[in-house]
Amino acid sequence: MSFNGYADERLTRAEKMLYQQVSLLALVDTDGKFIQYKEALSINKLSSKELNQLESDIELFWSEHHIPIRNKALSEISDPFVRAMGLEPQLNGYLQVQNRIRHLQWLAEQDWWQPIIIDGLIRPGKSHPVIPVIVKRLWLLGDAKSAVTESTVLNQDIVDALKRFQLRHGLKADGIIGPETVKWLNVSPEQRASILAKNYIQRAEFMAQRDERFLVINIPAFEMELFNKGKVELFSRVIVGKPYRATPLLSSSISNVVINPSWRVPKTILHKDLLPQVRKDGNYIAARNFDVFDRNNNLVVRTPQQWSDLARGPFPFRFVQRPGSTNTLGRYKFYFPNDFSIYLHDTADPNLFQRSNRALSSGCIRVENVEGLANWMAANLIKDQQTWVDRHADRNRTQWFALNATLNVHLVYWTAWIDASNQAQFRNDIYQIQAGSSFADTASAQINDL
Repeated sequence: MSFNGYADERLTRAEKMLYQQVSLLALVDTDGKFIQYKEALSINKLSSKELNQLESDIELFWSEHHIPIRNKALSEISDPFVRAMGLEPQLNGYLQVQNRIRHLQWLAEQDWWQPIIIDGLIRPGKSHPVIPVIVKRLWLLGDAKSAVTESTVLNQDIVDALKRFQLRHGLKADGIIGPETVKWLNVSPEQRASILAKNYIQRAEFMAQRDERFLVINIPAFEMELFNKGKVELFSRVIVGKPYRATPLLSSSISNVVINPSWRVPKTILHKDLLPQVRKDGNYIAARNFDVFDRNNNLVVRTPQQWSDLARGPFPFRFVQRPGSTNTLGRYKFYFPNDFSIYLHDTADPNLFQRSNRALSSGCIRVENVEGLANWMAANLIKDQQTWVDRHADRNRTQWFALNATLNVHLVYWTAWIDASNQAQFRNDIYQIQAGSSFADTASAQINDL
């Protein structure tokens, strides 16, 4: 091969590698610069000067997002392929994301994504003419083993594929084709690629700036992970705020753990949730172990009927729920300073964790594996471990524990990612943040909510 032939080959390989990277960046680009680069690379219309500018813009993009590239020093090498390799980001799962986006963009070029429309539910064993279309779509997305079916019956093989699809989208894996499943089946490949790319960069930027040990709660996934030295040491499902009482996005540090917490009921919850119950039944206060105090902090005692009557008018009292097995906060509360009175805690209703949509609280985060988190805290951060052991014998006595070091906690919002099995995971944009709505207005309403 001649020198010119070798040089042309290296340039072609460099352009192909850069095209794959630019295809990702174009999906998160806000000013259209990488979209133009992608179009130019697709027809090999970049001059040497433009190629150098592209390389500089790629390096700047990763730098602005605090993500290191493979080897910055290679930018001085004359070989364009070597320079292109040096520009790739040092990110876990980068190749997998590129491959998935490339597949989705190929799907987007086909005319296969016509809207699927059904009336009612299609249950396992039932027949519907749309079944073959759904099977092909499940195959294109990697959930079905075959693209072809002559049957219009929702048989077991299709049900199994549907369950895989439903799990990847945070839905109840029941094999029933209903509105939520159809909604996700109708999400176009272009939309999927965009959602995946934007969330991947957002998560990568977040992870690149973290210290060795931290707790992260991904709100749309309803999941908590405790990272230590780059590995997940603890996982738990969680419950987060309802859309109209959204859990805010924030970063703070857990500084205290409380065993057997009491619950000072926020005004919002008192008026929206508890007083309607008291109006119906004045015994609600005693049955739920609430103490009632006036504005001077004096304990107030009334008959059930009197409480029911008082709850119908102005209510100048506050509720405090005593610690115990029926306490709303459960056995543990993990406190971290913030402007929203938000914290992590246990729950008295663990059955709620079985739901696929766990946006059920008034803002705070309820942790399913709360014992695991408490035990990890005790082993790693609690100063007085003997008192920690002693206090567990008494279910009705509140005890605050200071930590010998704080644990950073981050409430984040990622609606897509590639999991450890190389499966693309998608979740509902439950607060409509990534759809462009203002989260600030939503979050500001959560002050003093549970």
